[in-house]
Amino acid sequence: MTTSPTPQELVERALAASRSDDAVVIVRTTSSANLRWANNTLTTNGEMSGVQVSVLAFDRRADGVAVGSVTSAASDLAQVLALVELADTAARAADVADDAADLVDGVAAPDWAEPPARTSIGVYDAVAPALGTAFGTAGGGGRVLYGFVDHEVATVYVGSTTGLRLRHVQPTGHWACTAKPTSLDQSAWVGGATRDFADVDPVAFEAELTRRLGWGSRRVDLPAGRYDTVLPPTSTADLMIYLLWISGALDAHDGQSVWSRPGGGTRVGEQVAAPGVRLHSAPAYPGLEAVPFVHTTASSETSSVFDNGLPIVPTDWIRDGVLTSLLTSRHSARVTDLPVNPAPDNLVLDVAGGAGTTEDLVAGTERGLLVTSLWYIRVVDPQSMLLTGLTRDGVYLVEGGEITGLVTNFRFNESPVELLNRFSHAGATELSFSREWGDYFSRTATPALRIPDFNMSSVSQAQ
Repeated sequence: MTTSPTPQELVERALAASRSDDAVVIVRTTSSANLRWANNTLTTNGEMSGVQVSVLAFDRRADGVAVGSVTSAASDLAQVLALVELADTAARAADVADDAADLVDGVAAPDWAEPPARTSIGVYDAVAPALGTAFGTAGGGGRVLYGFVDHEVATVYVGSTTGLRLRHVQPTGHWACTAKPTSLDQSAWVGGATRDFADVDPVAFEAELTRRLGWGSRRVDLPAGRYDTVLPPTSTADLMIYLLWISGALDAHDGQSVWSRPGGGTRVGEQVAAPGVRLHSAPAYPGLEAVPFVHTTASSETSSVFDNGLPIVPTDWIRDGVLTSLLTSRHSARVTDLPVNPAPDNLVLDVAGGAGTTEDLVAGTERGLLVTSLWYIRVVDPQSMLLTGLTRDGVYLVEGGEITGLVTNFRFNESPVELLNRFSHAGATELSFSREWGDYFSRTATPALRIPDFNMSSVSQAQ
């Protein structure tokens, strides 16, 4: 009986087989489990697992270093050795890299020898029966539910010819549910992120969806315009993730982003948001624990394959309203004369003095809107970070501090940078989940924000 090689064996054999001057091998094992439902009935469920191997070969020459990178699913030594051959060949054929640097040195981490972590359908042992209860309640009340839960546990192993042996286990879970009355004439959405589904209660989120559909018993047509608008933490996360993603130092240095200083350079050190605003990342942030080192298979404006294994440290992107950091690799840090700040996998927005919940901000609104989710967000103007997008599955009218009806969807045009200057009230920071980007970036904590004149640029007929 043959057994599959361990991730550590794949790494060591690949490093030993490489004929390039240096090599980095990244092995990522995943296991996942999901449930999907529609019309109050489970439709699919499944478990999946996989092993992905990336081999990065570095060919050193008199004029620099060339890199060959190959990534593929692989489970045995023959497949991995074939990847090594391809990477070595690609490195020899490549031009020298602009971001060339010494590889990161290191030693074996204490947990290097540990096996991959896994999940299974058993992660839903409590969720699945509760979903059945929620389906029954919804069906009895003339409502239908659509949604999914997904849980993945990824274990990444990074090894290099310079001695790095790093391992990280990352559980990632998220869920979302949309409810409609059987007439299908309105909808409401809720969603969230979780590490293990111990904190997900389908009965509770069905009750919240029922409450929101109840708000839609009265419909109000409103024209486009600027409205006092409450963004719950999920909508704030939609906008802050985009803000982080476009915060590359090279783009700013080259005059291509909102963080470009007129005449050249970046705006690091400038007041860009209201005092008290702090946007930051930290791999060990409670509830949002994320990978603490770089592992990348390709260089980009914000990352470099030469940085594999580099620590990701706690970073303030905006502190007390001042832009303090931009995304950099070691290469872009040298070009822009900024500190090295690799891209993180979590993001937190804090506002000094922020307190209370979305409901508290609604209670303080004389007349305005509550926007429960944003959708299809795209850049209109990178120089001002103007974004456009649509509201979806729940825009509600607020009158006298109470929600009094369902409003038509809108297209909006706003810049998250301007919003961080213009908000009038902020709630307490809480774990959140972006409707738009949560599938890719689920580790966020953000407050609800109240924006005095949020720009709803046109009415949307989307349902």
